[in-house]
Amino acid sequence: MEKVDIDDVEPAFMDGSELDRRGLSDPLGTEDLAINYYAIEPGESLSGGMHAHFDQEEVFYVVEGEVTFETPDDEFVVGEHEVVRFAPGDFQTSVNDGDEDAVVIALGAPKPSEDIRVPMACRECGDSETLRFLMDTEGGEHRLRCPECGNEFDAPV
Repeated sequence: MEKVDIDDVEPAFMDGSELDRRGLSDPLGTEDLAINYYAIEPGESLSGGMHAHFDQEEVFYVVEGEVTFETPDDEFVVGEHEVVRFAPGDFQTSVNDGDEDAVVIALGAPKPSEDIRVPMACRECGDSETLRFLMDTEGGEHRLRCPECGNEFDAPV
């Protein structure tokens, strides 16, 4: 058994963002489940844009406030004490469109996700409608790879 006070977990800032994201997986010692806490201000997003985890199911529980989720086909609000699930391969993005802060617990399984895709066609082969987001690139730059032809591109930021 592991117990963690979220206030004791340091925020993990990504890409120069001051988004309050706290990874709870390591402090809790989870092996198969990714857990993240988010406190997002109006206008902030849980992610950097439209994406899908092809190897991970995601669940978002809105503890406080509300978050607007967008898929390629729909846009909807998930309010306080509501939960939304995205299957592996479901494209989504989100933003706090409200006037108040929102608190969200994000769960993903299995952990870790290594096949994250963005809905962009390959500009070399044109055969793929999604490009794979490369997480650990040399120099930390954002890169995309076509799963069909293997060509790599700079990711738009």
